Amino acid sequence: MEQTTLFDRPQDRPLASRMRPRDLDEFAGQQHLLGEGKVLRRLIESDRVNSMIFWGPPGVGKTTLAQIIARRTQAEFVNFSAVTSGVKEIKAVMQDAEARLRLGQRTILFVDEIHRFNKAQQDAFLPFVEKGSIVLIGATTENPSFEINAALLSRCKVFVLKALTPEDLTGLLRRALTDPRGFGDKTIEMEPEALDLIANFANGDARTALNTLEMAVLNAEEQDGKLVVDRPLLEQCTSKKSLLYDKKGEEHYNLISALHKSMRNSDPDAAVYWLARMLEAGEDPLYVARRLIRFASEDIGLADNRALEIAVAAYQACHFNGMPECSVNLAQAVIYLSLAPRSNAVYKAYEHAKADAEKMLDEPVPLAIRNAPTRLMKELDYGKGYVYAHDTEEKVADLECLPENLAGRRYYLPTGQGSEARAAENLARVMARKAELKRRREKES
Repeated sequence: MEQTTLFDRPQDRPLASRMRPRDLDEFAGQQHLLGEGKVLRRLIESDRVNSMIFWGPPGVGKTTLAQIIARRTQAEFVNFSAVTSGVKEIKAVMQDAEARLRLGQRTILFVDEIHRFNKAQQDAFLPFVEKGSIVLIGATTENPSFEINAALLSRCKVFVLKALTPEDLTGLLRRALTDPRGFGDKTIEMEPEALDLIANFANGDARTALNTLEMAVLNAEEQDGKLVVDRPLLEQCTSKKSLLYDKKGEEHYNLISALHKSMRNSDPDAAVYWLARMLEAGEDPLYVARRLIRFASEDIGLADNRALEIAVAAYQACHFNGMPECSVNLAQAVIYLSLAPRSNAVYKAYEHAKADAEKMLDEPVPLAIRNAPTRLMKELDYGKGYVYAHDTEEKVADLECLPENLAGRRYYLPTGQGSEARAAENLARVMARKAELKRRREKES
């Protein structure tokens, strides 16, 4: 909960702090979690919160959600800092929680930036979470799979919070202009597209959006009793990214589409140009690098086995160097991918397999390729008929590895482009060998 003093004046606090949502109805975005009837909303409204992790980028409402829970719960709510607390402080809080539990009161412990805790600190939580002495709520910007101990993570439900959409942010900004907690007591004049520009500049971060609006309003010129936020002022308060990526994000997607399609059409000059347009507009180089990784598998695949390696290397280079140094790393990758041979066979293989998987979720795994670690499983014929491919002359066994209803289905259809021509030859040889083994088996039977 927010702490106040006799000297605290709400109007002196940052706009982002003043406009922090007080309940779920004021909360912007995350409808997949907090919409009517959604599981997280039901848990909060019924005060039946269990241990959970909020994972999402900065400024999407992780801490705010915890504060809303604090206002609604009958449990003791403890705010705990991962930055300033060690194992000693953790144990002291746990002892207090156990004492409250003996009196029939739950304790909800909120840990912001939980990924900052080391293994020993996280381990200190584990027995108390297991016993139910505390309900742990952690917030993190990092992937919990890598940053939180597996044992602790297995006892928490992970809720993924998404970056706010430009529409979410625009609505938040409008409310800030009219709400008494924001600028509701002021008359502010700005261009119709101003809020859209700020929303797109914020890139999904509510705190950035509100801070930018506050900067613009506080620096606005007063004219006839109105605060005028004009275009030049917005240009000072935002980077050029917002001016190039307007139209509610449409231009952003137009540019990444232009980059992707230029590479697909083997046009390195156009691809480098669109890359420069994006980077110089302030685009996150890691976003571009992730799209290159996708392109390497979707549009090149096995036609050039080095394409994916180079795209991943470019991503790592962006991590190491950052902008502007990594621009040349991305340019190298873009040119290489533009000139590489093309094949979408891997992409099509997965899409076709996905369609079957979605329609046939209940197809059993063939007995021959099931694992059989126990006697019961062996008695049930798990693993019966399995042939270890390495024991065969050509390292290929006569096994049907697809479910019965999908036997013989082909997903990967290689092209003759680049290195994939060799993959096509290998596949043809393997299939011919399997067909021969099948004929031999049928003849013998």
